Amino acid sequence: MTESWDTIADWYAELVRSGSALHDFGRDSLLTHLPEILPGQRVLDLGCGEGFIARAVAARGATVWGVDSSPRMIEHARTAEKSQPSGAVFSIDDGCTLATVATASVDWVTAGLSLNNVSDLDAALAAVHRVLTPGGVLIFTVPHPCFEAPHSTWTEIEDGTTRRVVGDYLSEAFWRSSNPNGARRAGNQHRKLSTYITALMRNGFEIAAIDEPTPDRRVAAAQPQRAALPPFMLFDVRRA
Repeated sequence: MTESWDTIADWYAELVRSGSALHDFGRDSLLTHLPEILPGQRVLDLGCGEGFIARAVAARGATVWGVDSSPRMIEHARTAEKSQPSGAVFSIDDGCTLATVATASVDWVTAGLSLNNVSDLDAALAAVHRVLTPGGVLIFTVPHPCFEAPHSTWTEIEDGTTRRVVGDYLSEAFWRSSNPNGARRAGNQHRKLSTYITALMRNGFEIAAIDEPTPDRRVAAAQPQRAALPPFMLFDVRRA
């Protein structure tokens, strides 16, 4: 069976809720670029999955909408919201169009490990630009384009330490991981760092910050081989 975000949604929701060091680290890295309190602010969480970023943002006082193209993911997000209400609202939408979101209706857009799943990056960025207010902020993470390229792997060297073997960085394409316990078995759009940067500029965004978050103690304990490499690239950009 060819996996999709719908088919792995149950597994993914359980992974996140049971405590995934890497996903918790990704969420927390993104949240450090948002204010600690957000009363009166409107936030769209693009590619919200089961909603763990959207709920964390709502806890800061923001009005939050979470959208995802996977109906099963949205089911999980709504179920979690009913269990522990945060005020976030969840709906099915295509990240390349954001058809359910009004023009200039949000102050912030968050996208945790989701823009690497859209088929058309320019369309998605144009949609984000449309829904943001002038001066609005997009903060997103993607798997690190260098270290998480297709066919990257790990190898043990002579001193017994594990090192990353970089994959096909220049091969921009949709690919699936062969890891049966990895989220990217549902697919991933690999893009070069320069592709993200030029697409942002082309679609009317000004870059405020780019970060390569250093893995924290949780990640180092769960996956020691990742301690010296940033698993994500983070972009903090403004709508011009």
